[in-house]
Amino acid sequence: MNFPWHQYVMALLYIVAGANHFRTPKIYQRIMPPYIPAKSSMVYISGVIEMILGFMLLNKDTQTIAAWGIIILLIIFIPVHIYMLTNERAALKMPKWALILRLPLQFVLMYWAYLYI
Repeated sequence: MNFPWHQYVMALLYIVAGANHFRTPKIYQRIMPPYIPAKSSMVYISGVIEMILGFMLLNKDTQTIAAWGIIILLIIFIPVHIYMLTNERAALKMPKWALILRLPLQFVLMYWAYLYI
């Protein structure tokens, strides 16, 4: 299949990000707001979903579903970014400016995913 190079980049981004949930699950648990139940399970489930969506993005028959799935996932993750911005422990020692920039970045990533719908 012949996809634009940036579609391969996006797919790889989600595959690697999802795999990272299994490599460093404690970090992902730490950034989750306290109201999210079963943090450990949620980390692994979201990692699997990210990897699946990344692979689906590389198939013409499933790329639209994958793009919508990525957009929905990014919307679901917005509270995590807000929690990181408002909770010092969840911030992972990231500078405040980086945490602030992560919020609009979510919308850039949503737009990028929308290109494949």
